This record gives sequence, structure tokens and C-alpha cells, in this order.
Amino acid sequence: MSTTTSQSGYAPVNGLKLYYETYSDGAGQPLILIHGGFGLVSMFAPLLPGLAAGRQVIGVELQAHGHTADIDRPFSYEQFGDDIAALITHLGLGKADVLGYSFGGGAALQTAIRHPDVVRKLVVVSAPCKRHGWFPDVLTGMGSINAEATIGTPMHQAYVSVAPNAANWPNLANKTRNLLARDYDWSAQMAAMRIPALLVFSDADSIPPAHAAEMFALLDGGKRDAGWDGQGRPTSRLAIVAGSTHYDILSHVDVLLPTLTTFLDA
Repeated sequence: MSTTTSQSGYAPVNGLKLYYETYSDGAGQPLILIHGGFGLVSMFAPLLPGLAAGRQVIGVELQAHGHTADIDRPFSYEQFGDDIAALITHLGLGKADVLGYSFGGGAALQTAIRHPDVVRKLVVVSAPCKRHGWFPDVLTGMGSINAEATIGTPMHQAYVSVAPNAANWPNLANKTRNLLARDYDWSAQMAAMRIPALLVFSDADSIPPAHAAEMFALLDGGKRDAGWDGQGRPTSRLAIVAGSTHYDILSHVDVLLPTLTTFLDA
């Protein structure tokens, strides 16, 4: 199936003009996609045709990312979560499924934690629930994000091609670095969630498998044998994509797409 953009626009939410694109082959359960750091909706291009089969897919570009202009407001995962919830309400979606990758995984988690009334199912791809869930060398790299050093890179070129003001690249880099330096631990809030969640990690991620298992345990996963009839399995699910990394996991469509659609359609 070929997927075309059926709608794109800007939603006025929390002082932002939040850019979004809608992909669909008709009516269906809405699914919000939230990109990784410095990313665009196009990060999900390999998955879009399959995800849009039978559902409404809405790709979002967060504050200062892509088509969405920056405003005088620091980045926070909590604020991103509020923005996504406001978008769901603005579009009249009722309850939507929310999927976030990496940087966007934190936004997705906060959407579910802060606004459970608008989230039906949650998918977190390659994102921890606490800052020290990242490998130490990854945290070091986050602290060294430098706008000048990234000029000319593919992510900078993608930004420049669509940003309303390409000169704002340093703002995006600096605000991203400041956010990633902030400590957080959402373990207690995650354990209190009652929203079915799918956690997806690569087997060579920027997050150790032990933290993936820790997150799954917060959702009552991995604590008992499910039994021959599966009655003891938790509502939430954990998936490890073999042969992938943090940086290419979204391209493993052969494994990732059926994992996502099976969970979302269940």
C-alpha cells in the first residue's frame, strides 16, 4: 500500500504552533508518533505504510524540531507530554495510542503519566525511564552536544530543509543538551500506570538490557511464569529487536512492524 500525506497542519497548543502530518488509508484508531532528538516525522518513513493500514497515524514535530518553530520556553519532557495531550484534544481524537522513539520516548512516557485520560496504549522505543538508564558513555556524549560541530551533518541538513528559521539550530542544540543533562527517575510513576505498554529495545542499544528488564518489571512483567494457557502474562509487553542498534532500530521493519501492530491491534 502506498501511503500519502492526507493532512498536515499546525495545532495551536500551549503557545506553540505544533506541526503534524496525518497518514491514513481511512478511518481507524489514532496513533501519535514522536521522533527522536533532532528528528523529523520522516524518521518513521520505513514504518509509515504498514502503520497507516487501518489506523490514523499522526506524526508530530516537537518544539524547535523540524517545521515547528521554537518559542521562549526551555525543553522538558513534562512539557512535551502536555503538548502531545493538547494536540490529541485539539484534533478531537478522544484517546490515542502514543509511540515515542528515544528522545520522543520520554515525551511519550510523560504523556501517559500526566494525561492517562487521552492515551489508550503506549509504545516506548529505545528510551529509559530514568536518566541513568543510559550507558555512562552515552550520557557523556549527550553532555558534549555542540551546535557548531553538527553543522553539515545529515540531521542538520534535514533540519535546515524544513525549519521556519534555520538560524535557530544552536537553540535546538543547546536546549537539547540542557534537557539531557537534567536528572530524572520516573520509576514510581511508571509503576503506577494502568495503560497497556509495549517496551521495545535493540539488543545493542544505548540502554543496557538490564534496564529494559527493570522497566518491564515496573509494569508487572517478568515476575512469573505465564502458564500453559498464558493467563499469567502481564498486560504490557517487552520486545528486543535482534541485530539492531539504538540508531537503526526503526529500519528493522520486518521485525518491528508486526511487533507494533500485533500489540496495537490486540
